[in-house]
Amino acid sequence: MQNSPRLIKSALCLLLPLAALLPAAATATTLAEFQALAAKNHSVLALPVYPVTPAEIKALVDNTIKTSNAALDVIAQQDPAKATFASTFLAYDTVGYNSSSAFNVVGTVAESAVSKDMRDTANEMNDVLNNWSVGLDYREDLYRVLKAYADTKPALDREQQRMVDDTMRGYRRAGLALPAAERKEVERLRKDLSALETQFAVNINGARAPLDFTAAELAGIPPSFLESPGVKQPDGRYRVMANITWHAVVIAENVDNADVRLRVLTARSNLARDKNTPVLAKLVVLRADIAHRLGYANWADYRVETRMAKTGATAVKFEEDLVTGLQPKFAQEMETLRQLKAAQTGMADAKLNAWDIGYYTNKLKKEKYAVDGEALRVYFPYQQTLEGMFAIYQRIFGLKFTAVEPPYVWAPGVQLYVVQDAATLAPMGAFYLDMFPRDGKFNHFACFPQKVGGVLETGSYDLPVDALMCNFPVPTPGKPSLLKHDDVETLFHEFGHVMHGMLSRSKYYALSGAAVPRDFVEAPSQMLENWVWDKAVLDTFAADYRDPAKKIPAEIINSLVAARQATEGYFNRRQLSIGLLDLNLHTLSADDARQADIVKIVNDTTARVSIAPAPDTFWAAYIGHLAGYDAGYYGYLWAKVMAIDMASAFKAAPGGFLDEKVGMRLRNEVYGMGNTRDVGDSVEKFLGRPRSMQPFLEYVGIKK
Repeated sequence: MQNSPRLIKSALCLLLPLAALLPAAATATTLAEFQALAAKNHSVLALPVYPVTPAEIKALVDNTIKTSNAALDVIAQQDPAKATFASTFLAYDTVGYNSSSAFNVVGTVAESAVSKDMRDTANEMNDVLNNWSVGLDYREDLYRVLKAYADTKPALDREQQRMVDDTMRGYRRAGLALPAAERKEVERLRKDLSALETQFAVNINGARAPLDFTAAELAGIPPSFLESPGVKQPDGRYRVMANITWHAVVIAENVDNADVRLRVLTARSNLARDKNTPVLAKLVVLRADIAHRLGYANWADYRVETRMAKTGATAVKFEEDLVTGLQPKFAQEMETLRQLKAAQTGMADAKLNAWDIGYYTNKLKKEKYAVDGEALRVYFPYQQTLEGMFAIYQRIFGLKFTAVEPPYVWAPGVQLYVVQDAATLAPMGAFYLDMFPRDGKFNHFACFPQKVGGVLETGSYDLPVDALMCNFPVPTPGKPSLLKHDDVETLFHEFGHVMHGMLSRSKYYALSGAAVPRDFVEAPSQMLENWVWDKAVLDTFAADYRDPAKKIPAEIINSLVAARQATEGYFNRRQLSIGLLDLNLHTLSADDARQADIVKIVNDTTARVSIAPAPDTFWAAYIGHLAGYDAGYYGYLWAKVMAIDMASAFKAAPGGFLDEKVGMRLRNEVYGMGNTRDVGDSVEKFLGRPRSMQPFLEYVGIKK
């Protein structure tokens, strides 16, 4: 998941002191040495400065807004007749660029700070920044100057013209063409929307669901779970936190007692329900109202306009076509799982429920495909897997990663790495790793951009910084953190977002890194998931931590692929259920949204497309994508089709998924381009041919 809001955002980044310039080929080991090396290569390696007290968060936001407003005033007060690209759109982009860390820094603090006071203050100031950002769209003085310059139809290069077009489209979408009173109302509604979205996210982050069980009730659970920190309670029972993803998954896949699986699924599906059901209802109405006022039929049309799909109807058709295309495979998979349940329970007419899917899927993998996910974990100790992934990405993208001592970390255990081009040793950016769960921390897996790259007014390139935030199993005494194969896939995916950020080289903030259409942003990362299904790749790092000479046998990897394909129908239909419940909520007209029963829409869509949810639950209240990825979840599968197509170029290459020539072509044609040209063109330039859905169909096990 890529966390990258696209409004003008965030904190002014202060430069850390540079050491004396190093020789170009010197080996840097400290942050200061890398900063000096960056300077020698006409770039700047500046880390965001993180606040350490609630007062500092407020001061950061206040200073960001004050400094940015002063710079915007300069743009707005110039004589439009004398305006140039540099004094208008470049200056506007520079304001966004210079303030680009504050939103990201404050967001990172809100999701990761150890102190609840820090998190609460960050969320409060997030609203302040959001309101300020929305207000920028309604500064008529700025709009008049920018529009006056754009109307002269100046001769611009591709990146300049793209930025002008995107900026002016943004003003139209904000309602600047509306009469003043209507425009003011849209501005007010958008600020209300921003505050509600923040509240939706806060409610999710604060949701907890502890459930205690006896050892007998947890029969079938791996011993490693019972030994995990915080699980065993003083009374001898074992605590399951339904809000911790890996807890919920290990119960769903392993516990023999169906009632226990139901209890955990119900608790997880009702996380934040009481608080977020009314919030989501308000969000749906508010979004539909804003879209109507701006001249759109619905919120989906408004949101999707800037994406590859262009309209909500196109997104719905894409999803529904996949629902239909996957139906035979999905039905066959569900019947296979139902028969497993019938055989185990002795009930020939056994019905498959939502709380049975994980359990019988795991049973299927073990019995038919000889895949024991728990047993496979010994091949994936966290540190060994991380370093193995680093080695692969360094190889195919021509990079070098070096751990350095960070000047500040927001929690114990957070690490910092500098990325260099392997050939020139020029620094390309830096990334943080925050990889294990703790109370109050963001509870999924995502890349949080801290700042994006762009050319400074001095002409130097300010290098990007990202943070990877994950929640892998915590190491225990005498035993490392052991990852499931799914965890490894997630790691490769999320670090792909880091690579996208590090490798993008747009001149302008607004076109850099993840500033691509939202229904493409996942594609470069989803593509890299393919690496963990290939034996040649896995053999480079996957080995039994107790005996490193033991690799995963080829037949096990073949079984892994077969087992994945055996459940691709369900997996993709579940993705489609989220995409379509999202679109069904957001293709409502303003009038229909006010009358809508959102719980019924969500649960009916889920039951039709995937499998009926547990009784008396509302899982949408805990789907964080509905505040930020709203009307956009379809993009995961939209992007996945392109991702599998791109991966096929590696599959056919002489070096397979480790082919360095294809890797460098991907780096240059896709990652490096950011949004400086149409992403569809970038993909086709990388492929050397038109895009195709055939590799995706083969990936899910549907042959011609």
